[in-house]
Amino acid sequence: MTTTALARPFTLPAGVAFAGTGLAFASLYLAAGAPTPLLVLFEREWGFAPWVLTVAFAAYALGLLAALLVAGSLSDHVGRRPVLVGALSVEVVAMLMFVFAPGIGWVIAARVVQGVATGAASSAFTAALVELAPPHRKRLGTVVAGAAPAGGLGLGALLTGTAVQFTGSANLIVFGTLAVIMVLGTLTAALSGETVTRRAGALGSLRPRVTVPRAARREFGAAIPVHLASWMFAGLFMGLAPTIVRDIFHLDSGLLNGATAFLPPAAAAVAGYALGRQHPRRTILLGGTAVLLGATVVLTGIVAVALPLVWIGGIVGGAGFGATFSGALRAVGPLAETHQRAGLFAAVFIVAYLSFGVPAIVAGQLVAPLGLLTTVLLYGAAILAAAAAGLFTQWRLTRPA
Repeated sequence: MTTTALARPFTLPAGVAFAGTGLAFASLYLAAGAPTPLLVLFEREWGFAPWVLTVAFAAYALGLLAALLVAGSLSDHVGRRPVLVGALSVEVVAMLMFVFAPGIGWVIAARVVQGVATGAASSAFTAALVELAPPHRKRLGTVVAGAAPAGGLGLGALLTGTAVQFTGSANLIVFGTLAVIMVLGTLTAALSGETVTRRAGALGSLRPRVTVPRAARREFGAAIPVHLASWMFAGLFMGLAPTIVRDIFHLDSGLLNGATAFLPPAAAAVAGYALGRQHPRRTILLGGTAVLLGATVVLTGIVAVALPLVWIGGIVGGAGFGATFSGALRAVGPLAETHQRAGLFAAVFIVAYLSFGVPAIVAGQLVAPLGLLTTVLLYGAAILAAAAAGLFTQWRLTRPA
Protein backbone atom coordinates (compact mmCIF):
# COMPACT_ATOMS: atom_id res chain seq x y z
CA MET A 1 0.00 0.00 0.00
CA THR A 2 1.08 3.57 -0.57
CA THR A 3 -0.41 6.92 0.22
CA THR A 4 1.25 8.66 -2.73
CA ALA A 5 -0.19 8.65 -6.23
CA LEU A 6 0.89 5.57 -8.22
CA ALA A 7 2.53 6.46 -11.53
CA ARG A 8 0.57 6.06 -14.79
CA PRO A 9 0.67 7.80 -18.19
CA PHE A 10 -1.14 11.11 -18.68
CA THR A 11 -1.95 11.79 -15.03
CA LEU A 12 -2.78 15.26 -13.79
CA PRO A 13 -0.16 17.05 -11.66
CA ALA A 14 -0.64 16.22 -7.98
CA GLY A 15 -1.84 19.71 -7.02
CA VAL A 16 -4.32 19.86 -9.90
CA ALA A 17 -5.61 16.37 -9.07
CA PHE A 18 -6.12 17.34 -5.42
CA ALA A 19 -7.95 20.57 -6.28
CA GLY A 20 -10.03 18.90 -8.97
CA THR A 21 -10.97 16.04 -6.66
CA GLY A 22 -12.09 18.51 -3.98
CA LEU A 23 -14.21 20.45 -6.48
CA ALA A 24 -15.78 17.28 -7.86
CA PHE A 25 -16.63 16.15 -4.33
CA ALA A 26 -18.25 19.50 -3.55
CA SER A 27 -20.17 19.31 -6.85
CA LEU A 28 -21.75 16.02 -5.79
CA TYR A 29 -23.23 17.76 -2.76
CA LEU A 30 -24.06 20.89 -4.73
CA ALA A 31 -26.28 18.61 -6.81
CA ALA A 32 -27.71 17.11 -3.63
CA GLY A 33 -28.74 20.53 -2.31
CA ALA A 34 -30.07 21.78 -5.64
CA PRO A 35 -33.57 20.18 -5.48
CA THR A 36 -34.52 21.79 -2.14
CA PRO A 37 -36.08 25.03 -3.53
CA LEU A 38 -37.49 23.14 -6.54
CA LEU A 39 -39.55 20.69 -4.49
CA VAL A 40 -41.99 23.37 -3.35
CA LEU A 41 -42.28 24.54 -6.97
CA PHE A 42 -42.97 20.96 -8.07
CA GLU A 43 -45.63 20.65 -5.35
CA ARG A 44 -47.42 23.70 -6.71
CA GLU A 45 -47.14 22.57 -10.35
CA TRP A 46 -47.94 18.88 -9.94
CA GLY A 47 -50.32 19.04 -6.95
CA PHE A 48 -48.99 16.23 -4.73
CA ALA A 49 -49.46 16.01 -0.94
CA PRO A 50 -47.04 18.03 1.26
CA TRP A 51 -45.65 14.91 2.98
CA VAL A 52 -44.32 13.75 -0.40
CA LEU A 53 -41.79 16.60 -0.13
CA THR A 54 -39.99 14.89 2.73
CA VAL A 55 -40.08 11.55 0.88
CA ALA A 56 -38.47 13.20 -2.16
CA PHE A 57 -35.89 14.82 0.12
CA ALA A 58 -35.10 11.66 2.08
CA ALA A 59 -35.08 9.28 -0.93
CA TYR A 60 -31.62 10.65 -1.67
CA ALA A 61 -30.38 9.76 1.82
CA LEU A 62 -31.79 6.22 1.61
CA GLY A 63 -30.13 5.59 -1.76
CA LEU A 64 -26.89 6.97 -0.36
CA LEU A 65 -27.05 4.70 2.68
CA ALA A 66 -27.68 1.62 0.55
CA ALA A 67 -24.67 2.42 -1.64
CA LEU A 68 -22.45 3.09 1.37
CA LEU A 69 -23.36 -0.26 2.90
CA VAL A 70 -22.57 -2.13 -0.30
CA ALA A 71 -19.77 -0.14 -1.92
CA GLY A 72 -18.40 1.98 0.92
CA SER A 73 -15.11 0.06 1.17
CA LEU A 74 -14.88 -1.08 -2.47
CA SER A 75 -12.24 1.52 -3.34
CA ASP A 76 -9.94 0.00 -0.68
CA HIS A 77 -9.76 -3.05 -2.98
CA VAL A 78 -10.13 -1.86 -6.60
CA GLY A 79 -8.69 1.63 -6.21
CA ARG A 80 -10.16 5.10 -5.81
CA ARG A 81 -10.22 5.98 -9.50
CA PRO A 82 -12.54 3.22 -10.85
CA VAL A 83 -15.09 3.84 -8.09
CA LEU A 84 -15.08 7.60 -8.61
CA VAL A 85 -15.37 7.34 -12.40
CA GLY A 86 -18.27 4.88 -12.10
CA ALA A 87 -20.11 6.88 -9.43
CA LEU A 88 -19.76 10.20 -11.25
CA SER A 89 -21.05 8.58 -14.45
CA VAL A 90 -24.15 7.43 -12.57
CA GLU A 91 -24.52 10.97 -11.22
CA VAL A 92 -24.67 12.26 -14.81
CA VAL A 93 -27.60 9.89 -15.41
CA ALA A 94 -29.35 11.25 -12.31
CA MET A 95 -28.95 14.83 -13.52
CA LEU A 96 -30.52 13.94 -16.87
CA MET A 97 -33.40 12.23 -15.06
CA PHE A 98 -34.09 15.52 -13.26
CA VAL A 99 -33.98 17.45 -16.54
CA PHE A 100 -36.60 15.25 -18.21
CA ALA A 101 -38.72 14.34 -15.13
CA PRO A 102 -42.46 14.51 -16.04
CA GLY A 103 -43.69 14.11 -12.45
CA ILE A 104 -42.76 13.65 -8.82
CA GLY A 105 -42.26 9.90 -9.26
CA TRP A 106 -39.39 10.56 -11.65
CA VAL A 107 -37.96 13.16 -9.28
CA ILE A 108 -37.98 10.63 -6.42
CA ALA A 109 -36.35 8.04 -8.70
CA ALA A 110 -33.71 10.59 -9.71
CA ARG A 111 -33.06 11.33 -6.03
CA VAL A 112 -32.52 7.62 -5.35
CA VAL A 113 -30.07 7.30 -8.27
CA GLN A 114 -28.33 10.47 -7.12
CA GLY A 115 -28.05 9.07 -3.60
CA VAL A 116 -26.58 5.81 -4.89
CA ALA A 117 -23.94 7.71 -6.88
CA THR A 118 -23.07 9.95 -3.93
CA GLY A 119 -22.94 7.04 -1.50
CA ALA A 120 -20.64 5.05 -3.74
CA ALA A 121 -18.34 8.05 -4.16
CA SER A 122 -18.29 9.72 -0.73
CA SER A 123 -15.92 7.45 1.17
CA ALA A 124 -13.67 7.06 -1.90
CA PHE A 125 -13.56 10.84 -2.37
CA THR A 126 -12.76 11.40 1.31
CA ALA A 127 -9.97 8.83 1.26
CA ALA A 128 -8.61 10.16 -2.05
CA LEU A 129 -8.46 13.72 -0.71
CA VAL A 130 -6.47 12.56 2.33
CA GLU A 131 -4.09 10.63 0.10
CA LEU A 132 -3.73 13.27 -2.65
CA ALA A 133 -3.08 16.10 -0.18
CA PRO A 134 0.48 17.51 -0.25
CA PRO A 135 2.82 15.41 1.90
CA HIS A 136 3.50 18.28 4.28
CA ARG A 137 -0.21 19.22 4.58
CA LYS A 138 -2.05 15.91 4.99
CA ARG A 139 -4.49 17.53 7.43
CA LEU A 140 -5.71 19.69 4.55
CA GLY A 141 -7.21 16.64 2.85
CA THR A 142 -9.45 15.88 5.81
CA VAL A 143 -10.36 19.55 6.24
CA VAL A 144 -11.44 19.83 2.59
CA ALA A 145 -13.31 16.50 2.85
CA GLY A 146 -15.22 17.84 5.85
CA ALA A 147 -16.02 21.23 4.30
CA ALA A 148 -16.91 20.17 0.75
CA PRO A 149 -20.21 18.35 1.51
CA ALA A 150 -21.63 21.19 3.60
CA GLY A 151 -20.47 23.91 1.22
CA GLY A 152 -21.88 22.05 -1.76
CA LEU A 153 -25.28 21.52 -0.12
CA GLY A 154 -25.65 25.20 0.70
CA LEU A 155 -24.44 26.52 -2.64
CA GLY A 156 -26.71 24.12 -4.51
CA ALA A 157 -29.78 25.37 -2.64
CA LEU A 158 -28.84 29.03 -3.13
CA LEU A 159 -28.14 28.78 -6.85
CA THR A 160 -31.32 26.83 -7.50
CA GLY A 161 -33.36 29.29 -5.45
CA THR A 162 -31.94 32.10 -7.55
CA ALA A 163 -32.82 30.26 -10.76
CA VAL A 164 -36.37 29.61 -9.50
CA GLN A 165 -36.81 33.30 -8.64
CA PHE A 166 -35.46 34.83 -11.83
CA THR A 167 -35.96 32.27 -14.61
CA GLY A 168 -38.80 30.20 -15.98
CA SER A 169 -36.64 27.12 -16.67
CA ALA A 170 -34.87 26.52 -13.37
CA ASN A 171 -35.00 22.74 -13.62
CA LEU A 172 -33.36 22.65 -17.07
CA ILE A 173 -30.77 25.31 -16.26
CA VAL A 174 -29.71 23.83 -12.93
CA PHE A 175 -29.53 20.16 -13.80
CA GLY A 176 -28.28 20.69 -17.35
CA THR A 177 -25.36 22.67 -15.92
CA LEU A 178 -24.76 20.07 -13.23
CA ALA A 179 -24.67 17.29 -15.83
CA VAL A 180 -21.82 19.12 -17.59
CA ILE A 181 -20.00 19.64 -14.27
CA MET A 182 -20.29 15.93 -13.46
CA VAL A 183 -18.81 15.02 -16.86
CA LEU A 184 -15.84 17.28 -16.06
CA GLY A 185 -15.55 15.65 -12.62
CA THR A 186 -15.51 12.21 -14.26
CA LEU A 187 -12.66 13.28 -16.53
CA THR A 188 -10.75 14.66 -13.53
CA ALA A 189 -11.12 11.36 -11.66
CA ALA A 190 -10.07 9.37 -14.72
CA LEU A 191 -6.91 11.44 -15.19
CA SER A 192 -5.88 11.59 -11.51
CA GLY A 193 -3.23 9.25 -10.20
CA GLU A 194 -4.32 6.17 -8.27
CA THR A 195 -3.45 6.32 -4.57
CA VAL A 196 -3.83 2.68 -3.50
CA THR A 197 -2.81 -0.64 -5.02
CA ARG A 198 -5.41 -3.25 -5.87
CA ARG A 199 -5.87 -6.08 -3.40
CA ALA A 200 -8.02 -9.16 -3.13
CA GLY A 201 -11.48 -9.17 -1.56
CA ALA A 202 -13.40 -6.77 -3.82
CA LEU A 203 -16.43 -9.07 -4.16
CA GLY A 204 -16.43 -9.83 -0.44
CA SER A 205 -16.37 -6.11 0.33
CA LEU A 206 -19.76 -5.75 -1.40
CA ARG A 207 -21.49 -7.63 1.42
CA PRO A 208 -23.50 -5.00 3.34
CA ARG A 209 -21.58 -4.19 6.51
CA VAL A 210 -20.04 -1.36 8.48
CA THR A 211 -16.28 -1.51 9.01
CA VAL A 212 -14.79 0.41 11.93
CA PRO A 213 -11.17 -0.53 12.82
CA ARG A 214 -10.71 -1.48 16.45
CA ALA A 215 -8.39 1.48 17.07
CA ALA A 216 -11.09 3.91 15.92
CA ARG A 217 -14.14 2.42 17.67
CA ARG A 218 -14.04 4.51 20.86
CA GLU A 219 -13.68 7.76 18.92
CA PHE A 220 -16.28 6.70 16.37
CA GLY A 221 -18.84 5.77 19.04
CA ALA A 222 -18.38 9.01 20.95
CA ALA A 223 -19.10 11.00 17.78
CA ILE A 224 -22.46 9.33 17.03
CA PRO A 225 -24.66 11.74 19.05
CA VAL A 226 -22.61 14.66 17.70
CA HIS A 227 -23.33 13.58 14.13
CA LEU A 228 -26.99 13.00 15.01
CA ALA A 229 -27.45 16.55 16.30
CA SER A 230 -25.51 18.34 13.56
CA TRP A 231 -26.93 16.41 10.61
CA MET A 232 -30.47 16.67 11.99
CA PHE A 233 -29.89 20.42 12.16
CA ALA A 234 -28.81 20.39 8.51
CA GLY A 235 -31.84 18.27 7.63
CA LEU A 236 -34.15 20.80 9.27
CA PHE A 237 -33.00 23.47 6.81
CA MET A 238 -32.49 21.32 3.71
CA GLY A 239 -35.68 19.27 4.09
CA LEU A 240 -38.20 21.43 5.94
CA ALA A 241 -37.09 25.06 5.48
CA PRO A 242 -39.13 25.77 2.31
CA THR A 243 -42.30 24.45 3.98
CA ILE A 244 -41.57 26.44 7.16
CA VAL A 245 -40.98 29.65 5.21
CA ARG A 246 -44.19 29.19 3.26
CA ASP A 247 -46.58 27.87 5.95
CA ILE A 248 -45.30 29.53 9.15
CA PHE A 249 -43.89 32.79 7.79
CA HIS A 250 -46.35 32.96 4.87
CA LEU A 251 -43.66 33.88 2.34
CA ASP A 252 -43.48 32.28 -1.11
CA SER A 253 -40.15 33.01 -2.78
CA GLY A 254 -37.71 30.68 -4.48
CA LEU A 255 -34.80 32.98 -3.64
CA LEU A 256 -35.84 33.19 0.01
CA ASN A 257 -36.17 29.41 0.21
CA GLY A 258 -32.76 28.94 -1.34
CA ALA A 259 -31.12 31.57 0.87
CA THR A 260 -32.63 30.11 4.05
CA ALA A 261 -31.41 26.62 3.15
CA PHE A 262 -28.02 28.04 2.11
CA LEU A 263 -27.02 29.71 5.39
CA PRO A 264 -26.32 26.70 7.68
CA PRO A 265 -24.25 24.60 5.23
CA ALA A 266 -22.38 27.71 4.04
CA ALA A 267 -21.49 28.54 7.64
CA ALA A 268 -20.56 24.88 8.09
CA ALA A 269 -18.09 24.96 5.21
CA VAL A 270 -16.44 28.14 6.49
CA ALA A 271 -16.20 26.86 10.06
CA GLY A 272 -14.89 23.45 9.02
CA TYR A 273 -12.08 25.09 7.06
CA ALA A 274 -11.35 27.90 9.53
CA LEU A 275 -11.02 25.52 12.48
CA GLY A 276 -8.85 23.05 10.58
CA ARG A 277 -5.80 23.86 12.70
CA GLN A 278 -7.59 23.43 16.01
CA HIS A 279 -7.32 20.17 17.93
CA PRO A 280 -10.14 17.84 16.80
CA ARG A 281 -11.57 17.47 20.31
CA ARG A 282 -11.71 21.22 20.84
CA THR A 283 -13.31 21.65 17.43
CA ILE A 284 -16.00 19.07 18.18
CA LEU A 285 -16.78 20.61 21.57
CA LEU A 286 -17.04 24.10 20.09
CA GLY A 287 -19.21 22.77 17.29
CA GLY A 288 -21.53 20.85 19.58
CA THR A 289 -22.05 23.94 21.70
CA ALA A 290 -22.82 26.00 18.58
CA VAL A 291 -25.38 23.44 17.37
CA LEU A 292 -27.07 23.55 20.79
CA LEU A 293 -27.17 27.36 20.77
CA GLY A 294 -28.16 27.62 17.11
CA ALA A 295 -31.07 25.19 17.46
CA THR A 296 -32.34 27.16 20.46
CA VAL A 297 -32.27 30.43 18.49
CA VAL A 298 -33.97 28.80 15.48
CA LEU A 299 -36.81 27.43 17.62
CA THR A 300 -37.22 30.83 19.28
CA GLY A 301 -37.44 32.48 15.87
CA ILE A 302 -40.08 30.00 14.67
CA VAL A 303 -42.22 30.43 17.78
CA ALA A 304 -41.89 34.23 17.61
CA VAL A 305 -42.42 34.20 13.80
CA ALA A 306 -39.17 36.15 13.41
CA LEU A 307 -37.34 34.95 10.29
CA PRO A 308 -34.11 36.91 11.02
CA LEU A 309 -33.75 34.91 14.25
CA VAL A 310 -34.06 31.71 12.22
CA TRP A 311 -31.30 32.95 9.92
CA ILE A 312 -29.04 33.85 12.86
CA GLY A 313 -29.64 30.50 14.50
CA GLY A 314 -29.00 28.79 11.16
CA ILE A 315 -25.62 30.48 10.83
CA VAL A 316 -24.59 29.63 14.41
CA GLY A 317 -25.82 26.05 14.26
CA GLY A 318 -24.46 25.62 10.75
CA ALA A 319 -21.01 26.66 11.93
CA GLY A 320 -21.38 24.04 14.65
CA PHE A 321 -22.36 21.45 12.03
CA GLY A 322 -19.21 22.14 10.03
CA ALA A 323 -16.98 22.17 13.09
CA THR A 324 -18.28 18.88 14.50
CA PHE A 325 -18.13 17.02 11.19
CA SER A 326 -14.66 18.27 10.29
CA GLY A 327 -13.38 17.63 13.81
CA ALA A 328 -14.85 14.13 13.91
CA LEU A 329 -13.26 13.23 10.56
CA ARG A 330 -9.88 14.52 11.73
CA ALA A 331 -10.24 12.58 14.98
CA VAL A 332 -10.92 9.18 13.41
CA GLY A 333 -8.95 9.49 10.15
CA PRO A 334 -5.47 8.85 11.60
CA LEU A 335 -6.78 5.79 13.48
CA ALA A 336 -7.22 3.74 10.27
CA GLU A 337 -4.64 2.16 7.98
CA THR A 338 -4.73 3.11 4.28
CA HIS A 339 -6.59 -0.09 3.32
CA GLN A 340 -9.19 0.54 6.07
CA ARG A 341 -9.77 4.24 5.40
CA ALA A 342 -12.65 4.12 2.89
CA GLY A 343 -14.52 1.59 5.04
CA LEU A 344 -14.18 3.80 8.11
CA PHE A 345 -15.33 6.94 6.30
CA ALA A 346 -18.24 4.95 4.88
CA ALA A 347 -19.32 4.15 8.45
CA VAL A 348 -19.11 7.86 9.35
CA PHE A 349 -21.29 8.82 6.38
CA ILE A 350 -23.82 6.10 7.22
CA VAL A 351 -24.33 7.61 10.67
CA ALA A 352 -24.47 11.09 9.16
CA TYR A 353 -27.07 10.28 6.54
CA LEU A 354 -29.24 8.20 8.82
CA SER A 355 -29.35 11.33 10.96
CA PHE A 356 -30.00 13.50 7.89
CA GLY A 357 -32.76 11.46 6.25
CA VAL A 358 -34.70 9.33 8.72
CA PRO A 359 -35.77 12.13 11.12
CA ALA A 360 -36.96 14.18 8.11
CA ILE A 361 -39.16 11.29 6.95
CA VAL A 362 -40.60 10.89 10.45
CA ALA A 363 -41.24 14.63 10.65
CA GLY A 364 -43.00 14.57 7.29
CA GLN A 365 -45.38 11.89 8.53
CA LEU A 366 -46.11 13.82 11.74
CA VAL A 367 -47.05 17.09 10.04
CA ALA A 368 -50.59 15.95 9.14
CA PRO A 369 -51.65 14.65 12.60
CA LEU A 370 -49.70 17.14 14.76
CA GLY A 371 -49.36 20.23 12.59
CA LEU A 372 -46.19 21.78 11.19
CA LEU A 373 -45.34 23.97 14.20
CA THR A 374 -45.61 21.13 16.75
CA THR A 375 -43.62 18.82 14.49
CA VAL A 376 -40.83 21.35 14.07
CA LEU A 377 -40.68 21.99 17.83
CA LEU A 378 -40.41 18.25 18.54
CA TYR A 379 -37.73 17.94 15.86
CA GLY A 380 -35.82 20.84 17.46
CA ALA A 381 -36.11 19.26 20.90
CA ALA A 382 -34.53 16.08 19.53
CA ILE A 383 -31.62 18.15 18.16
CA LEU A 384 -31.09 19.76 21.57
CA ALA A 385 -31.13 16.37 23.33
CA ALA A 386 -28.65 14.84 20.86
CA ALA A 387 -26.35 17.88 21.08
CA ALA A 388 -26.30 17.69 24.87
CA ALA A 389 -25.54 13.96 24.72
CA GLY A 390 -22.76 14.60 22.21
CA LEU A 391 -21.14 17.22 24.41
CA PHE A 392 -21.22 14.80 27.32
CA THR A 393 -19.59 11.96 25.36
CA GLN A 394 -16.87 14.28 24.06
CA TRP A 395 -16.24 15.69 27.53
CA ARG A 396 -15.78 12.15 28.85
CA LEU A 397 -13.02 11.57 26.28
CA THR A 398 -11.13 14.57 27.67
CA ARG A 399 -10.88 12.94 31.08
CA PRO A 400 -7.82 10.77 31.90
CA ALA A 401 -8.44 7.05 31.39
